[in-house]
Amino acid sequence: MNMKKFALLLALPLFAVACGGGETTETATLDPAAVKAGKALFASNNCVTCHGETGEGDGLAAAGLNPKPRKYSDGAWQDSVTDDEIKKVILLGGAANGLSALMPANKQLEGKDADLDNIVTYIRSLK
Repeated sequence: MNMKKFALLLALPLFAVACGGGETTETATLDPAAVKAGKALFASNNCVTCHGETGEGDGLAAAGLNPKPRKYSDGAWQDSVTDDEIKKVILLGGAANGLSALMPANKQLEGKDADLDNIVTYIRSLK
């Protein structure tokens, strides 16, 4: 292989990332209707009490909590968890997942896969 072809092959992945090719499908294709439905469920299931209306961990109860609620805009955290892991925490609560025992379980969402998907979509939209 000649050096020009080799250099081009090395440069293509960098060019793709620089031009937005590195964007994940997950964040690029969030359904606006699912985000809206998830935001409403986030509020109606009292997630806002601790996590805040915009998921910044600044809800009314957050000031008195230790550890502080998760800040959903944290890209490193977003990249470190799967949708299924988020759903498990929502359903079973913090203690069942090695997190804060102050995070309650949301058993009322059990079997409501579409609702859980929408909440996760909303959380993903906050990245």
